[in-house]
Amino acid sequence: MEAFEYAIKKDVRNNPIVREVDDARQRELWKSVGIAGVLVLVLLVSAWQHFELLRHGYQVEELQKQRTAEDDIARRLRLEIDTLRAPRRIEALATEQLHLVAPSRDEAIVIERVVPAEPPAASVVARR
Repeated sequence: MEAFEYAIKKDVRNNPIVREVDDARQRELWKSVGIAGVLVLVLLVSAWQHFELLRHGYQVEELQKQRTAEDDIARRLRLEIDTLRAPRRIEALATEQLHLVAPSRDEAIVIERVVPAEPPAASVVARR
């Protein structure tokens, strides 16, 4: 068998192709890019506001939990203050730990409170 070789010579020209810029198409491209940019910017601002709203919601919820915990602590502390100020407890501590005794009626001195007189009216003024 004989091998057939075909030699086809093509004329290829490697000249650079110079294309003219279509100004109308270029303006349309930049217009489309600008509109897309504005839409992306609006979308980003909207997403940012949404996530900030969520973050503030979580912060409010956390602060409400902290306030509830602080209210419970304040209630317990007020209860403890009331129990520590109880006259029976104070009397028991005075008699048992400090070995104090209650005074008899003859030894007790009652001091009366003196109510200060009301100041004179604003129209009465002393002059020198």
